[in-house]
Amino acid sequence: MKIKTLAVAATAFLHLKGPDGTFLYEADKSPVGIDLFGPGSGEFAKIEERQSARTIKRMQDNDNKVAHVPVEQRRAESAEDLADLTADFRNIDHDSTDGTPLVGRALHIAVYSDPALGWIKEQVVKFVGDWGKFTGSSATS
Repeated sequence: MKIKTLAVAATAFLHLKGPDGTFLYEADKSPVGIDLFGPGSGEFAKIEERQSARTIKRMQDNDNKVAHVPVEQRRAESAEDLADLTADFRNIDHDSTDGTPLVGRALHIAVYSDPALGWIKEQVVKFVGDWGKFTGSSATS
């Protein structure tokens, strides 16, 4: 078997479901979702490395004991990590506190750090943990 034929794509599309479990679409029937870097990508490896380094540093700073991390700090770190796993949003808008539309990384962080949108974060974490999502029709590269 030519094992390379089973290599996964670097990115795949997650078609988001709303909090009620139904797929989300724009008025023109375009899917609402996120292009994500997967477990075989360099972006994913960098995030794993960063997470390990944070854990080690916390333990070193706390006499090699597990350290409690405040919820706001965990949310911020999680939003940063997920933003780095995000190649692009499709049909997702979010405004800043002053009402101006956000774009790029600022948009990604705003969505991932909004506790009321936690259902998006949960779908992303589950999706990127599944190598199979980065094969076949959902793969985008």
